[in-house]
Amino acid sequence: MNYHIILTRRCNLNCCYCHGGEERGPETELHYSLDELAEFLEKDDNVQLMLYGGEPTIRIPLICKLMDRFPDARFTLQTNALRLSQIPPDYVERLHTILVSIDGTEAVTDEYRSKGVYQQVLQNVRWLDKIGFRGDTIARMTVSQQSDIYRDVNHLMGLRNPSFDHVHWQLNVVWDAENNWSDFNSWVANYYNPGITRLVAEWVAKMDEGIVEGIVPFLPLAYTMLTGKTSHLRCGSGIDTFAIHANGSIGVCPISPDWESTIVGNIRETKPSDIRAIMKVSEPCPSCEEYGVCGGRCLFANRERLWGVEGLYKICETVKHLISTIRARVPEIKKLIDEGHIAIEDFDYPRYNNGCEIIP
Repeated sequence: MNYHIILTRRCNLNCCYCHGGEERGPETELHYSLDELAEFLEKDDNVQLMLYGGEPTIRIPLICKLMDRFPDARFTLQTNALRLSQIPPDYVERLHTILVSIDGTEAVTDEYRSKGVYQQVLQNVRWLDKIGFRGDTIARMTVSQQSDIYRDVNHLMGLRNPSFDHVHWQLNVVWDAENNWSDFNSWVANYYNPGITRLVAEWVAKMDEGIVEGIVPFLPLAYTMLTGKTSHLRCGSGIDTFAIHANGSIGVCPISPDWESTIVGNIRETKPSDIRAIMKVSEPCPSCEEYGVCGGRCLFANRERLWGVEGLYKICETVKHLISTIRARVPEIKKLIDEGHIAIEDFDYPRYNNGCEIIP
């Protein structure tokens, strides 16, 4: 199974949509030993460890200890990349995927994350090229009201020095809507949905040249529509993907350590087999006509509904727009496959759960 290892709850940034840099106190650091973690993980014969925080790279010695202790595990890293180049290169080379937090253009990234962050991130991603990193490098965006999805995705996909293999994003729609958005409905109507429509149109147009761009939310949705292979919750939360929090408790999602409803065990008393498929999304998701494509979007949002029921439906409408926009282009994509411009395998992403939630 896949385990987000929360190496620390502290962060060296204080982004406007997260405030992770405010975490303090003893509960921010690990309260279990690697021996205890090993005793839990040895009961699972296919382990993937997702190095997560807070900001995991403020605990680089711990990253190295983990990778040494579990040499057969598959590793991914989600990072703000400010200290990325301080990880020893031989450990970086073992990473399957690195998700780099960057929110689009320099202006929007620095607006959300602090002035100068954008350039620091690019400098450290260039370092990955310098050391010959061969894994998947993903630009992972948080999209909020200063974002223009069309502009910002195109910007990141168009970078060449450095370049990203894939671009993924999550909408800033988990926490309190009133504090994060001045007019969510207007932003969706005027910026997000029209931007998605333009991105999909240009994404498909490039396929005529044999190019299938690595826009993560598009790829697996198109694959489902092309193959008919439906999906459960695409991030795997509560099914085969869990978080091991700093105190050793096991949660269904790394973002929710303080919600008791999301805690399903602990590494000292629980076996991996005890928690597999322990929690699934509830209504209205399973009855939705798009459930087999979407999978339920977000288990935490589905269960906690911090935006209320009305807010849940507002967010779902953005997903339905994304799905319907891609579906409208499926006949064209099939034709391009039949003509040999592209292959259906181009859409089979990711091969392993790599921390991308897929549905924004």
